[in-house]
Amino acid sequence: MEEIKFYKGENIPLELHKVRVVQKLNLVPIERRLKALEEGGYNTFRLTTNDVFLDMLTDSGTNAMSDNQLAAMMQADDAYAGSQSFIRLQKAVEDVLGKKYFLPVHQGRAAENILSNAYIRKGSLIPMNYHFTTTMAHITQYGGKIAELLYDEGYVIDSDHPFKGNMNIEKLEDTIKTHGAKNIPFIRMEASTNLIGGQPFSIKNLRDVRAIADKYNIRVVLDASLLGENAYLVHLREDEFKESSLGDIIKTMTDLADIVYFSARKLSSSRGGGICTNDRDIYQELEALIPLFEGFLTYGGISVREIESMAVGLYETLDETMIRQSPDFIAYLVNSLDAYGISTVKPAGVLGAHVNAMEICDHIPQKEYPAGALAAALYLISGVRGMERGTLSNQRDEYGNETLADMELVRLAVPRRVFTLSQIKYVADRMAWLYDNRKLIGGLRFVYEPPVLRFFMGGLEPVSDWPQKLIAKFKEDFGESL
Repeated sequence: MEEIKFYKGENIPLELHKVRVVQKLNLVPIERRLKALEEGGYNTFRLTTNDVFLDMLTDSGTNAMSDNQLAAMMQADDAYAGSQSFIRLQKAVEDVLGKKYFLPVHQGRAAENILSNAYIRKGSLIPMNYHFTTTMAHITQYGGKIAELLYDEGYVIDSDHPFKGNMNIEKLEDTIKTHGAKNIPFIRMEASTNLIGGQPFSIKNLRDVRAIADKYNIRVVLDASLLGENAYLVHLREDEFKESSLGDIIKTMTDLADIVYFSARKLSSSRGGGICTNDRDIYQELEALIPLFEGFLTYGGISVREIESMAVGLYETLDETMIRQSPDFIAYLVNSLDAYGISTVKPAGVLGAHVNAMEICDHIPQKEYPAGALAAALYLISGVRGMERGTLSNQRDEYGNETLADMELVRLAVPRRVFTLSQIKYVADRMAWLYDNRKLIGGLRFVYEPPVLRFFMGGLEPVSDWPQKLIAKFKEDFGESL
């Protein structure tokens, strides 16, 4: 689809949908926001939605469903086994992802657990373009380790490189030679790399990964949770595919993987997830684990109504007007922040805008979690809930030492078809004010630290009275305004 241009005024992303159902939002006073932070241990995951104005924590399970998805939920076949709803989902998986065998799971991390249980053993090594938090947690839980193999440009915050999620092919082959192919059950590619700013990989790179995998007889696993958006950026940025449909690009990508798994909370704007393959041996290796951990093979722990919604959502992944809305809004937000001099991951990727806390809060030591502090500060002065993606999201090493993240980012997720452009402008405005007053932000320290996935449940406190100083400056500039 060609870009829609405006005759007068700024060129802005144009929504190609209309809003028919609305949900009221509340912007509580700044004093209540401070209390909410205290109650939630300065962890935005522990805020309740009654205290959140714009929820930009994640796009997982928060994308807006379509009218057709909601309608499909009413025809669900509520059978424990052999449901017609599952058959419709199975057909959608084959039509869209090109995979004949499908195993349903209740969400993406459940798929990671199944794959790790089946293939990871003590001493296993999983090369990947970059890790995701739950992926690494499952792999390490079963005794494995990961090897992150980005090219150097993947770690450059401000860049014009179109595919910073590419895997370094030379490092991949060196890793296989060093550790031995027998110790590498699979190579994992993530579309798109969540923790470095939602950056895509190219199909050329995936073909190169496939060639190395074939050379050493290693399987390729594709995390397809943001496959549609990765395909859209391939369409925009990779010359070979400028005239290709999203459907053709998606199948080109999935054809290069032995196993495809996904979170439907992202891929198809519904709940659930799945693992799919064209290899019957792989299917049989995994199928017994579904009833053990998830549910029967034709529902996998998912509501049958959600199964109907997932099937429709997979087909809607082929609709460029739906897929492009979030990346276009993200690019608008990134460009707006850039105009204010605020450092973000560029080029704009998918999932959300990623603000560079390492630069904005360069006065805060990494061991005091600058990205977590920036996320807390943004919520305090705006009611906008973002997510820390930095050292706080890492896990300690086997000796209990802090492992500093490669990047300190605050992710401002832009779920599909949820926010209006005026709300995006509000986010940019409040971030601009916070940037001008950034030296008032201080660090955080743990008061409760769970041993695994601490960023979900951990509790922190400020290292000084910086929140009170930030409030004082906010009231000086805005009065008693919210």
